[in-house]
Amino acid sequence: METSIERLFGVRAAGSTPAREARAALTTFLTMAYILFVNPSILGAAIKIDGIDLGPQLMTATALAAGIGCLLMGLIARHPFALAPGMGLNAYFAYTVVLGEGIPWQTALGAVLISGLVFLALSVVGVRELIVVALPGPLKQAISAGIGLFLAFIGLSAAGLVVDHPVTLVTLGPPTQGSALAMVGLLLTGGLMARRVKSAVLIGVVVVSVLAIAIGAPVFAGEAFSGLPGGSPISAPAWPVDIAGALDVPAALEMGLLGIVFIFLFVDFFDTAGTLVGLSRTSGIADEDGKLPRAAAAFSCDAIATAIGACLGTSTTTAYIESAAGIQAGGRTGLVAVLVGVMFLLSVFFWPLAAAVPAVATAPALVLVGALMLGSLKGIDWEDPVVAIPVFLTVAGIPLTFSIATGITLGVQAWLALSVISGRRVHWLLWVLSALMVLRFAWLGIE
Repeated sequence: METSIERLFGVRAAGSTPAREARAALTTFLTMAYILFVNPSILGAAIKIDGIDLGPQLMTATALAAGIGCLLMGLIARHPFALAPGMGLNAYFAYTVVLGEGIPWQTALGAVLISGLVFLALSVVGVRELIVVALPGPLKQAISAGIGLFLAFIGLSAAGLVVDHPVTLVTLGPPTQGSALAMVGLLLTGGLMARRVKSAVLIGVVVVSVLAIAIGAPVFAGEAFSGLPGGSPISAPAWPVDIAGALDVPAALEMGLLGIVFIFLFVDFFDTAGTLVGLSRTSGIADEDGKLPRAAAAFSCDAIATAIGACLGTSTTTAYIESAAGIQAGGRTGLVAVLVGVMFLLSVFFWPLAAAVPAVATAPALVLVGALMLGSLKGIDWEDPVVAIPVFLTVAGIPLTFSIATGITLGVQAWLALSVISGRRVHWLLWVLSALMVLRFAWLGIE
């Protein structure tokens, strides 16, 4: 058995052992297992069918998309990088596309599928390198930070810590059991992160959920906890029969929706590129030129996982930076990703636990994950207006307009204008991206 593993993954050649790869896989899974509860919470705000509780199905779809994505990455690209439905793009799917623009969730899933297929084509033919070069580095950093603030704002709102106000637009929410529990989760999780606890986010979610149940807080859809479905934490999988295959591809191909497909593709592309480059450097997998071996295969696995996830009923699947936790634990080969995938697939039997996790328990995860994404702004030259102004407009524009697409557009247009005025050269492909963004607003209007 060990010989076949060595032959497939080259574990010993990479300076690791099967036991170390297994420990690394468990570390990665525990670090990112929060997505099993957070993703259904976010998507559940938009994906609805009257009379049906889609929470269990969304959790199963999340687990299957993550499991299949990890298996693809481990077996085909043979890298220790785990995949799951991405934070940020799930919020864009739910709050901007479906709830904000009123687009049916079935059509939005169709847009996710198309973006995944286009991403796959770009990965196969090698266009990805050209696009990565075209977008200025500071704007890539700004997009990540802006999405982080977007997530944090959604989390603060879900926790009841920030509410709307007719005069000041937003204000501090009134003290409630829910907001108090969210603050406990925020401080506990942050403290565990400071102590380098790998599964800090998951522990925070569990502790707040247990507290909410223990004190009978009315935070489970406005009521106290009424018990697990069937009375057991383990049950036969709640297959996503109502959402799998429900995507509407023809509607997503209409001219007015191509802009949404573009944003799904655009954000996923650069999020994946940044994550894979960062992980390859952390793991020492990158070659002497800093490039990721089998990069085309890694990008292709990400794209295929996105397409499969859309068919299952979830938003864009992407590589997770939390994979760094497993790499730090010694993981070096695709065996890590395969084992993480198996763990996600086994989690489909634990869907009843999702009923015990209220929004106030997952809200701190959104806030803290978002806060950590601000680290991407490290190294920005704030003394250079040509850099600082587009970066600021992107970072501030995404949460303040409640739209990733709008924030990116503001940043790109500002970069082009200021570069031209200051006499700096701009990559020709950035002009093409800018034109596509302008056309998007011409089709859809300003959100």
